[in-house]
Amino acid sequence: MTSERQCAQRFCESGDENAFRELYRLHAPALYRMSFRMLGRSRDSAQDVVQETWLRAATALPAFRWESSLGTWLMGIAINRCREVLRESHRSDRADGNAEEPPRPASSDGLRLDLEQAVACLAEGYREVLLLHDVEGYTHSEIGVALGISPGTSKSQLSRARRLLREVLRPIHAVVPEGGSHDQ
Repeated sequence: MTSERQCAQRFCESGDENAFRELYRLHAPALYRMSFRMLGRSRDSAQDVVQETWLRAATALPAFRWESSLGTWLMGIAINRCREVLRESHRSDRADGNAEEPPRPASSDGLRLDLEQAVACLAEGYREVLLLHDVEGYTHSEIGVALGISPGTSKSQLSRARRLLREVLRPIHAVVPEGGSHDQ
């Protein structure tokens, strides 16, 4: 089995297509999952972001210093591209007069609230850290590298994101048994 570093070196030195394919196979699924969630579950936009990430990575790979993992570096590129897409989308909506309020979860009046919808309602930084840590399994140090923040900021944003999710997912009307009390 060839290491990703060896694949990257072969690609940079000779344009080895098989080495690039191996890197793509290893990292594209995680890049797609993250982009898909960040971009409101848009398959086309997520696929575009993954392709743009690889185009940018292929150009910048010779300068990559291996101070972080290749996956962390690629995720940082993908997140930055997602941010660009979201900004472009918001600018376009404002220019067209179609600006919408950010998505808000439906009230909990007996309807099941979708976790994906609740995550989509989080502020961008909270959502990014939550997805990277809790869904993709990155450490706070890796998140710091990918997002350009300190590990402490990552921990703080994760804590706030989880607290906000608990608040959003908590039922508005707690059912209290007749004659009893409701303790939480």
